Amino acid sequence: MSSAELIEIIGGLVVVLAGGGAAALLVGRRRGKVPPQEQQRPQPGVDYAPGVGDDAEAPRDSATRTLEHVELPGDPVLVEEPPSAATAPSIERPEPVAGRLTRLRARLSRSNSSLGQGLLALLARDHLDETTWDEIEETLLVADVGVEPTTQIVERLRKDVAVQGVRTPEEVRSMLRRELLEALDPDLDRSLAVNRHDGRPAIVLVVGVNGTGKTTTVGKLARVLVAEDKDVLLGAADTFRAAAADQLQTWGERVGVPTVRSDRDGADPAAVAFQAVKEGIEAEADVVLVDTAGRLQNKVGLMDELGKVKRVIEKQAPVDEVLLVLDATTGQNGLQQARVFSEVVDVTGIVLTKLDGTAKGGIVVAVQKALGVPVKLVGLGEGPDDLAPFEPAAFVDALLS
Repeated sequence: MSSAELIEIIGGLVVVLAGGGAAALLVGRRRGKVPPQEQQRPQPGVDYAPGVGDDAEAPRDSATRTLEHVELPGDPVLVEEPPSAATAPSIERPEPVAGRLTRLRARLSRSNSSLGQGLLALLARDHLDETTWDEIEETLLVADVGVEPTTQIVERLRKDVAVQGVRTPEEVRSMLRRELLEALDPDLDRSLAVNRHDGRPAIVLVVGVNGTGKTTTVGKLARVLVAEDKDVLLGAADTFRAAAADQLQTWGERVGVPTVRSDRDGADPAAVAFQAVKEGIEAEADVVLVDTAGRLQNKVGLMDELGKVKRVIEKQAPVDEVLLVLDATTGQNGLQQARVFSEVVDVTGIVLTKLDGTAKGGIVVAVQKALGVPVKLVGLGEGPDDLAPFEPAAFVDALLS
């Protein structure tokens, strides 16, 4: 046998063996038999957790969703986030009005001791000669009670002393209390016209000279009314002082009260006041408080403009209350201011500020006597709730405490 024939026979055997092995392998797979080398290969998800590069052979446990089962987003909706605690305005709850003057009587008695205590010491003397009566009269005048009220008080005291004769300290105090209370005219109506009526809010106009604390008084009065559960609107008609509107708005924001103001300095104050009343009517507020620019009582032009503010307001609704703010420390000068303002805008009530910082508490008597209108509110400190309704009995008791 030649070498060529031998090579051909060997090649044929290789082909036959290879074909038989492949056929055996195919038959084994069809019968479910896996070759030993493949049985040793680890299965992902069976022998170990699938890793990167492994194909997951096990079916997914969760059902698949087709596109029609997916809710598609619609048009975007803008949701306004509520302000954070750091940026949200803090609304204060003013303290109740009842009893404020009584609570502050100690502060009042310290500042006015020269009036009450001085009179008590003089009247307690065993013998009241003309010199003593002159001292009593001087004490009243120094306290700014005024000439006419002083004369009346001294005459009544003389009569009481003559009738009673011997006087104990308790009798002297009772006698002096009665006379001072009479001088304050306790029967005057000191209520504020701040109730909504005839389908509209009450309109309160606040006036006064520069430096009396007028804008601050308006802010404190707003707190008094909020404490009585009234809906209040503020009108910043002081357009000449740059910070006045900002100051008033700050007072309002502290108790959740809106402020109507102009967006520029020097605007027409009558226009601002008119708009404030208009918005107060539309909002069905209980009270509209209108702050005005401080006026000097000897400046005719400024006083005429104040009269214009009141007339413009009354094109929509009558002004129910005109409060004149006076600084108690100005004494008799405050009386002249009061007279001029009363002629221009028909003052209905007095607000005495800084009453705790003066020994001239008698101005309460003098201003009422001069104008014939009552002191309705008094300021007894720098605190936001130190504005109190004036109560003659509590005031006299503080003087004599």
